[in-house]
Amino acid sequence: MTKAAILIEPGQPLSIEDVVIADCGPHEVRIRTAACGLCHSDLHFIDGAYPHPLPAIPGHEAAGIVEAVGSEVRTVKVGDAVVTCLSAFCGHCEFCVSGRMSLCMGGDTRRAAGSAPRITRPDGSPVNQMLNLSAFAETMLVHEHACVAIDPAMPLDRAAVIGCAVTTGAGTIFNACKVTPGETVAVVGCGGVGLATINAAKIAGAGRIIAADPVPEKRALAMKLGATDVVDAMDADAAKQILEISKGGVDHAIEAVGRPASASLAVASLRRGGTATILGMMPLSEKVGLSAMDLLSGKKLQGAIMGGNRFPVDIPRLVDFYLRGLLDLDSIVAETIPLAKVNDGFDKMRKGDAARSVIVFDQ
Repeated sequence: MTKAAILIEPGQPLSIEDVVIADCGPHEVRIRTAACGLCHSDLHFIDGAYPHPLPAIPGHEAAGIVEAVGSEVRTVKVGDAVVTCLSAFCGHCEFCVSGRMSLCMGGDTRRAAGSAPRITRPDGSPVNQMLNLSAFAETMLVHEHACVAIDPAMPLDRAAVIGCAVTTGAGTIFNACKVTPGETVAVVGCGGVGLATINAAKIAGAGRIIAADPVPEKRALAMKLGATDVVDAMDADAAKQILEISKGGVDHAIEAVGRPASASLAVASLRRGGTATILGMMPLSEKVGLSAMDLLSGKKLQGAIMGGNRFPVDIPRLVDFYLRGLLDLDSIVAETIPLAKVNDGFDKMRKGDAARSVIVFDQ
């Protein structure tokens, strides 16, 4: 058996319980979880903003060591250090074969209906796997296309945040926006995803990088990770400030927190022909749009789930960026905590205080 944090009812604290992880199927990988970041996406499910079958184990930003593999697994082996990613891909659908793996619905990466579940309680009752991973557990059982081997020199408590926050933020810069040297970028929201976006924009050679966030400490972190300018996102004239700093608006405005007001600020910050990219998980009832004048000005609006990543390629490269000193993950990770403190970590996230808390399983 293995310890896990289970979501039993939305709006209630996660329950630390024993669960049973099944043996590997042919294409499955059993991973000893070393670390898992607390992501705002988890909080949407925990607080009930997004529905999910319950009980379930959240957690999707993880790294660990492969303990066992199924008979048909070819991509990783026992002993490999791996990073998991919720963008599990089948490898043969239209999205996969056209290079848009992050859009794959991943049906083949889950166990077929009627099969034994991957996770159960000791009494045999099933526990739902969330986002293909369920990483708030000492052990994970995932499809081989939900993880990738990385350089063993990489610290796993830093590697974990690459699995979602950094892959999403950096993927947006490199894949979805294809930022070129000298272009201007505004990032609205300086949590883990926003900070990773800023860092990647610096790596890509962006000109002005403007960070907007209401929390002074997060604005300071943004400057440390590569922002050239910062704005209080709650200022009534925040959009005007960004337009002035960028001399008419930015080429790319990236919303990284999931609030309607942040999306509006991103759109209002664009120059003629600029693109607003929405990364945050908005309330399901919300809509984001462009005005008629925005459209006449050639402005564009796009979503980018997980930054449009191709994680088997992207994650090893991001690991290399860290090991070479280009990617600053140390500043993004605010603290490491044991699994028993997971609810405290989410309380801090609700207050908006910290960049990223990471569960480390040997604490």
